[in-house]
Amino acid sequence: MHLGLSLLFGLVVGFSLGLTGGGGSIFAVPLLMYGLGMPFKEAVGVSLAAVGSTSLLGALGRLRTGELQIVAGVVFALVGMAGTPLGVWLHGQLPETLLLVMFAALMLVIAFRMAWVTRAAGRAPVATQSEYPSWLRWLTLAGSGLAVGILSGMFGVGGGFLIVPALVLVGGMEMHRATATSLLVIALISLGGVISHLSAGRPLSWDVTAAFVLGGAGGLALAIPLARRLSGIALRRIFAAVIVAVALFILFQTLYSTGG
Repeated sequence: MHLGLSLLFGLVVGFSLGLTGGGGSIFAVPLLMYGLGMPFKEAVGVSLAAVGSTSLLGALGRLRTGELQIVAGVVFALVGMAGTPLGVWLHGQLPETLLLVMFAALMLVIAFRMAWVTRAAGRAPVATQSEYPSWLRWLTLAGSGLAVGILSGMFGVGGGFLIVPALVLVGGMEMHRATATSLLVIALISLGGVISHLSAGRPLSWDVTAAFVLGGAGGLALAIPLARRLSGIALRRIFAAVIVAVALFILFQTLYSTGG
C-alpha cells in the first residue's frame, strides 16, 4: 500500500519538477507526512533523496536538449549551500509563525513578478549575455545563489520555487533554461542534505525512496514534453498559480492554527 502511494506521490512531484523546475519538496514532505504517516524528520530525509534523485534524472534529460547551463548551475548551488547556515541561524532567531507568514508573503511577491512583471519581457527581444560584462553576470549569479541559500535555510524549503525566479528575474535566464538548470541545483543541494541527514544518524526508508524516485521518473517523462510545447509566458503563469495556491494554504494553516 505504502509503495503504491509512494509511486503515485512520486509521479506528482516528478510532474511538478519536469514542468516548472520546482515544487518538489513543497509537495513531497506533506505527501509523505499526511499520505504515508511518516514522521517529519524521516519525511525530510526521504524528500531530499527522492527529490534530489528525480531532479538529477530531469537534469540529465535536459542536458541532451542543450537547455542545461552546467557551470551556472554548479556555481549557484555551491554559493547557495554556503549561505544556508546563515539562513538556519536566522531561522532560530525568529518565531515560527512569523517565518511562515514571511515565507507566504515572499511567495506571493515572487508569483506576481513571475506572472505579470516579466510578461512584457517574454514578448520583447532578450538581450544576449555578451552585452553585459562577464564579472557582473557571475557576481549577479553568485549573489542570487547566496540569497536563495539564506532563504532556503530560513524557511526550510528546497530551492525550486526560489531558484527559478532568481535565474529568470535576476540572472536574466530564459524560462526553459532556468527550469532545466534549477533541476541540477536542486540535485546538488539535496545531495548535501542527504549526507547531513545520514551523518546525523536519522533513518531513511530506502524502499519508499526508490518507489518515489520511480514514480518521479514517470512524472518527468510526462511533464518534460509538455513543458517544451508551452511558451515561457505560459510556464511562468503556471508556476505563479502553483506558488499562489501553496502560499494561501500556508497562510490559512498558520493563521487558523494560531487563532485556534
